[in-house]
Amino acid sequence: MGSGDDARYWRHPGVAGVDLLRARFVRHAFARHSHETFAIGVVESGAEELRIGSAVERVTSGGTVLLNPEVVHTGAPAHADGWTYRVLYLPVAELVSFTGIRGTPAFTEQLTYDRDTAAAVLAAHRAAESPDRLAAGTLLDLLLARLWHAHGSRTPTASPRAGRRDAELVRQVLLERMAGPPPLAELAAEFGTSRFALQRAFRARFGLPPHAYLNQHRVRTARSLLARGVPPAEVAVTVGFVDQAHLSRHFTRIVGVPPGAYARAHERTSRGRRSRLA
Repeated sequence: MGSGDDARYWRHPGVAGVDLLRARFVRHAFARHSHETFAIGVVESGAEELRIGSAVERVTSGGTVLLNPEVVHTGAPAHADGWTYRVLYLPVAELVSFTGIRGTPAFTEQLTYDRDTAAAVLAAHRAAESPDRLAAGTLLDLLLARLWHAHGSRTPTASPRAGRRDAELVRQVLLERMAGPPPLAELAAEFGTSRFALQRAFRARFGLPPHAYLNQHRVRTARSLLARGVPPAEVAVTVGFVDQAHLSRHFTRIVGVPPGAYARAHERTSRGRRSRLA
């Protein structure tokens, strides 16, 4: 991270699978990426330039960003002093369990300046900094109730697109051969199409070109391995990065904190749970 940047990443004390980020970024700019989870964030000061597809929003103090899973986006400073914000990463299963709906829940808007929503996010996020699991869990439930009531819906069924099957097959190959993926020309020849058509179909389906999608998947896999205590150097080799520095660069651009900080956050959480069970 650059000069003036500061970030803390940790796990929710009472609800497994919920991660949190509190950060001030002055120089840091995220790479284009998406999350497997919902990303719910509030800007506390400064301003962030948020890009979602071709749309660009300047998110200022009090703005709440509600991103559905797999929505490709990026963020960068939009103010001389950068921006300070809090983000809560919520697994889809958690919202499904809370609402009891059939189907996949989704947010109906990506940016809101609703004061009650921002207040609920901040209250739940701040409570998660305390070891009081009951309070943290209660305020998270109040937040989920607010989000679902004011901004929730079911995900509409996507219409099929040309090239979707090829894109799905390419994705499958990339995930299976993460550490040593084949060149795109080889895949295009295998599926009987051109590199251009395959690139276009893949980006239309997943929002990122194949190489960027693969690096994102590598980072997601790295997060899982780091959370289990695998050393960063070993993680880098396992997921297909050239070395630990290569892992660190991509990891920080997507997650917002370096691999070591992420691993330490999970180590602290594991120690805390073991001490409660002792």
